[in-house]
Amino acid sequence: MNKSRKLLSAIIALMAFVPVFAADVSYTQYVNPLIGTGGHGHVFLGANVPFGFVQLGPTQPTRGWDWCSGYHYSDSVLVGFSHQHLSGTGIGDLGDITMLPVKDATQNHVIFTHQAETAVPGYYSVKLKEPNVMVELTATQRVGMHRYTFGGNENRGLFRLDLKRGVGWDNLVESKFTLEKPTMITGYRLSSGWAKRQQVFFAAEFSRPVTVVSTEGDSIAVIAVDDVSQPLLVKVALSPVSIANAKENLLAELPGWDFVQTYKKADEAWNDELAKILIETNDDEARRVFYTALFHTMTAPSVFCDVNGEYYGSDGKTHHADFTNYTTLSLWDTYRAAHPLMTLIHPERQHDIASTFINIYRQQGKLPVWHLMGNETDCMVGNPGIPVLADLVIKGYVDDKEAAYEAMKASAMADERGLALLKEYGYLPYDKEPANETVAKGLEYALADACVAKVAQLLGKQQDAKYFSQRSQLYRRLFDKERQFMRALDSKGQFRPLSEPFDPIRQHSDYTEGNAWQYIWLVPHDVKGLIGLFGGDKPFVEKLDSLFIVEGDLGENAAPDISGLIGQYAHGNEPSHHVIYLYNYAGMPWKGAPLLRKTMKEMYSDNPDGLSGNEDVGQMSAWYVLSSIGLYQVEPAGGVYVIGSPLFDNATIEVGGGRTFTVTTHNNSPENCYVQSVRLNGKPYAYSYITFADIMKGGVMEVTMGPQPSKWGTATGNRPPSLLDKGRKIRTYQR
Repeated sequence: MNKSRKLLSAIIALMAFVPVFAADVSYTQYVNPLIGTGGHGHVFLGANVPFGFVQLGPTQPTRGWDWCSGYHYSDSVLVGFSHQHLSGTGIGDLGDITMLPVKDATQNHVIFTHQAETAVPGYYSVKLKEPNVMVELTATQRVGMHRYTFGGNENRGLFRLDLKRGVGWDNLVESKFTLEKPTMITGYRLSSGWAKRQQVFFAAEFSRPVTVVSTEGDSIAVIAVDDVSQPLLVKVALSPVSIANAKENLLAELPGWDFVQTYKKADEAWNDELAKILIETNDDEARRVFYTALFHTMTAPSVFCDVNGEYYGSDGKTHHADFTNYTTLSLWDTYRAAHPLMTLIHPERQHDIASTFINIYRQQGKLPVWHLMGNETDCMVGNPGIPVLADLVIKGYVDDKEAAYEAMKASAMADERGLALLKEYGYLPYDKEPANETVAKGLEYALADACVAKVAQLLGKQQDAKYFSQRSQLYRRLFDKERQFMRALDSKGQFRPLSEPFDPIRQHSDYTEGNAWQYIWLVPHDVKGLIGLFGGDKPFVEKLDSLFIVEGDLGENAAPDISGLIGQYAHGNEPSHHVIYLYNYAGMPWKGAPLLRKTMKEMYSDNPDGLSGNEDVGQMSAWYVLSSIGLYQVEPAGGVYVIGSPLFDNATIEVGGGRTFTVTTHNNSPENCYVQSVRLNGKPYAYSYITFADIMKGGVMEVTMGPQPSKWGTATGNRPPSLLDKGRKIRTYQR
């Protein structure tokens, strides 16, 4: 039995600690939260509910890049249990409001083993030896609940409340705690890190009286409880606004003390969400990978408002919303697959997502780039908020389309982050842009501009549509026809001179977390135009074939994000995620089929090191969820889902309004990876894509597979359209 199987057996055995509340089918039983806690996955481990503000789990010392979530499977030291974490990011932050049972007032960490851990959706536990305490955690949206059961040799319970410690870049600015009464401690924590001005307020209620036995300034308190004959329960409510709101959140969400019932509700919440996609397969590992991936896509965006509707805005002020406000928007990653997946299975949340974006624009003057706890981090390149909001407009999720368009246009026209140069030169010259990465920035801006153009067209703003459509073509300026790569231009319109050796494999400062091989393909809004630059389908496919074959050294300074390599295809980082599906646009979907199956099989597993790169707040997992169903939205907005190579015999998606869309796969097997034919609602279907509108109507798509390539999807008229195709009509789904 290998290590991963032993680990799974240990988890199942330890689940005896956890009460099971099975509905007709429990989909949470297929989730292994440890997937992605090793390697470079950086996923959060702990107790939370779908899209919850509170993410309560173990926190370890920050020892480097792989501790961005606060926990890495390789470690055996815990510094406490914190109430907020990030999942899958490349930068560490949060780790707020930490509690740790200790033996004495000087202890500040504990040792643990994985054999003593249990992790299932909505529940985490670990049995500590020194002190002898069983720690159990569960949560609601805004409240974390702890249960501490003391061993027989313990005659007093001590806890370290730590407001000083954070994860990664987080640094304490100011904190305060007050023992308001023997059973309640309240306070706040202000910090600066990735989020420059984060604030969190808390109200911690204890099931029995406690005393503060020692303090270290206003940031650390050692708390004692004398009666350890029964488990001690602690409820910690958070608010981004005030202590009063934290108390209100506590009273509204968790007025009682029933730990088991709280966990049951968390389990039910997860089960309800996981049941939105039902799969049939004989591959148990693939089932675990699938439902864990689906689970990971619902850690964020996180609810970022109190039960009374108040939230901390991007302008540093308190606002009141008549919608659910969200945070943790890793948009450079998630516009590619995580948000297109959400539009299918979480239609009830999309109006609030759109309202969040529009209100962020109103408060900071532009759409979110990478938004965290009311702060714009400006992390990563491009205008990634534009594709997400444009997609929501086109798919019919936005009521005030004019407000959404205003936000998109203003963000695209801002004189910052290289956009002033773009407006002046029509591209970003590397000798004028101090931060460089001009190829990546230009390509990201181009695809965002295509989205603005499409929404302008939808709203009848023809002059704007023409302007942004022209700007979206800047990728043509970057294409070096001789070398067949996207290359940086200087302010005179010349490519980098040959005196500066051009190595397409080595990572270069012209690209963001990638090399020239990986950035040729970042034209998802105009794939037909890109094919034309290569001279047609054949040379385009020859170059695309080479991507998966060419090997070489990326250089000693290459970003660790460039991982999960097949040739130079880097599945561990987002710019590559759409690339395999480009074969469909060239009329050769059969060439992508074995590569899709290889990626699903080799880049995902049910081990702690089960992801080929950062989870990136749901994107890595969303790719698997969509691809295993057989669908992927290549274009950044518009609702065309390319058909790939379905992994499961059946996948039924609950799309809202009582409707379901089912992908049924006939003759499916690892060898039969090639689509032979497709039928949609009983009728032959020759297209190698399907629209969002057709999916949301509900129905059945039958896909017959075989061991050899076929002619399905190869005809010119059956290939996916590009976002800016002339004459293409936008079909907005009407609810």
